[in-house]
Amino acid sequence: MTRGMQGASQTTLRKAATVAGIGVHSGSPATLTLHPAEANTGIVFLRTGRDGQGDREGDRELAADYRAVTATEFATVLGDKSGPAVSTTEHVLAALHGLGIDNVVVEVDGPEVPIMDGSAEPFVAAIDQAGVATLAAPRRYIKVLRPVRVGKNGCHAELRPYARGLRIEAEIEFDHALIGRQAFAIDVAPDSFRRELARARTFGFMRDVAKLWSAGYALGASFENTVVVAESRVLNAEGVRFPDEFVRHKAVDAIGDLALAGAPILGAYHSVRGGHKLNHAMLTALMADRSAWIYVDTPEAPVRRLRGHAEPAGGFVTPAYGPDIS
Repeated sequence: MTRGMQGASQTTLRKAATVAGIGVHSGSPATLTLHPAEANTGIVFLRTGRDGQGDREGDRELAADYRAVTATEFATVLGDKSGPAVSTTEHVLAALHGLGIDNVVVEVDGPEVPIMDGSAEPFVAAIDQAGVATLAAPRRYIKVLRPVRVGKNGCHAELRPYARGLRIEAEIEFDHALIGRQAFAIDVAPDSFRRELARARTFGFMRDVAKLWSAGYALGASFENTVVVAESRVLNAEGVRFPDEFVRHKAVDAIGDLALAGAPILGAYHSVRGGHKLNHAMLTALMADRSAWIYVDTPEAPVRRLRGHAEPAGGFVTPAYGPDIS
């Protein structure tokens, strides 16, 4: 078995599992339920009643796809021609992708996935509660054939070939003494995701709170779900969970955003001063370059060319310097 890969067969959940909380940006309550799904379903978001009251006429179904991204400011938002449907999808996507879950329906009854404790760990716990089932269908991978790069204003990213699965290499740089420059690299597999990444939380700076609130962000942020950084110290009573928790959380975000490729990536992703904008720009650039990747049924399988996927949706036009709430 290729290291970093969970197997050649598709997976789903054995049963449904539910978590509930509030959205870090909206402050609105939301319940999220992970439902088992058949082979080749992929990850699908089901946004129920738009008022959060279960109004079935308001249901909207969205594939977890990079072409469904409508915003990347402080979170990854999915939507369609009707507008945004569900925000802050990256942590639940990271948990599903990190644990090798291919098929699931993610039902959310509010405008935003609940932030829980700010990490992917509560979603990992929900997946563990549900259990993992192997399906009688081969898993399809996206194999990177040659490097693809995007960048602007000192922020840049690259996806390059890598034989052992998905590798994440993240570098961040903040003008703050408690963070500064941090780097982290990992071969993503269920064990490594659980041990090294799942507990890393979202973070923000106390100096930016008023600005974020006035712009309609971070309305649900608190010490319970965000690492809050003041001028000289972390304000949370427990401190940080890792000395480099900030860059580890950026790696979590990258895994969640890359899950929008629609299949596991066989490649190494290196980002410098990145965030959701850069992750999405990288994925868009990769998928637009038909010579840079192929689908394979297993990591070692003969290649099979893709036909008929979308044309480029546009270039990388916004610098992706690390968001203050990630």
